[in-house]
Amino acid sequence: MVKILHVKVKPNAKQQSVQTAEDGSLVVSLKSSPVEGKANAELIKLLAAEFKVAKSDVQIKSGLSSKYKWIEIDIP
Repeated sequence: MVKILHVKVKPNAKQQSVQTAEDGSLVVSLKSSPVEGKANAELIKLLAAEFKVAKSDVQIKSGLSSKYKWIEIDIP
């Protein structure tokens, strides 16, 4: 099963967190700064842990350089 998520990323946060917004999208706070893909790597790692899948099952489909992203998660 493939799950597509709309995610708003907040880099440079004090704590990591994943919250669901009123519209059903996710709001993810990350400790990393958005430099050299560090925040994207942390986002993939955090979502993989949240959905209990491998990091290779999480892909950023669009929004690599934006705070709004579309994420595809392959859930077995």
